[in-house]
Amino acid sequence: MNITAADVNKLRQMTGAGMMDCKKALQETEGDFDKAIDYLRKKGQKVAGKRADRDASNGCVIAKTTEDGTYGAVIMVNCETDFVGKTDDFKKFANDVLDLGIKNQLHTVAELLPLTLGTNTVQDRLDELLGKTGEKIQIAHFEVIEAPKVFAYNHFGNRLATILGLSKKNANNILEVGHELAMQVAAMSPVAVDKENVSKEVIDRELEIGKDQARQEGKPEEMLEKIAQGKLQKFFKEMTLLNQDFVKDTKKSVRQYITENDKELTVTGFKRLQLGS
Repeated sequence: MNITAADVNKLRQMTGAGMMDCKKALQETEGDFDKAIDYLRKKGQKVAGKRADRDASNGCVIAKTTEDGTYGAVIMVNCETDFVGKTDDFKKFANDVLDLGIKNQLHTVAELLPLTLGTNTVQDRLDELLGKTGEKIQIAHFEVIEAPKVFAYNHFGNRLATILGLSKKNANNILEVGHELAMQVAAMSPVAVDKENVSKEVIDRELEIGKDQARQEGKPEEMLEKIAQGKLQKFFKEMTLLNQDFVKDTKKSVRQYITENDKELTVTGFKRLQLGS
């Protein structure tokens, strides 16, 4: 398979690994970016670990909720250049489509495209923007959370946004807690709410990577499973929201922070979208 310089550079940006390492990883995995990331990790490299299916470098990400706070959505609209992504027309289109999705409480991009926006459908408006800018423009993601109380967080620059659901609408310090947790998700990029929410596929992959790392460090074969399980526990602590260190006070976990405010409160789910990751 022909691995292009653009492919190598894309993997380098996703992982932070060296160019030659990225080239070899892509060659060994026949150009599969997700497998190439795992290949680099198995070789003991500390990589950013961004998944290929979330890769999009330019555009706009916005999150909002309904007035009653029981439904929230986050949208990612992509374009080819940063210049177009920062134009008022582009940002207005992203906001208008998000508002339309929230008004109708939709759940997928497919549901958005045929709806009327102004005098045309959303799909027609996409085509109009393509004609005006000369760039490919697409609604890449439309993610939704429904819960007793949903919070939205938009990071400066419209490149990163999150939505997060809580199990109670009248919990103690609910506005502060919801805001802090939505920012925690933005800052720390967890993969799941808690250990039991991590997919078997992810767990199996982490165990495999842990064993390969230990094997390459010269650890005896009979110790590999135990070492991999230890690495998995570290993964849970670093990558599941409730077990992460709370950003505002790293002496406590997110779970402890929530419990201190309301023992009956918990996170029902979250969504995080970021350009370029």
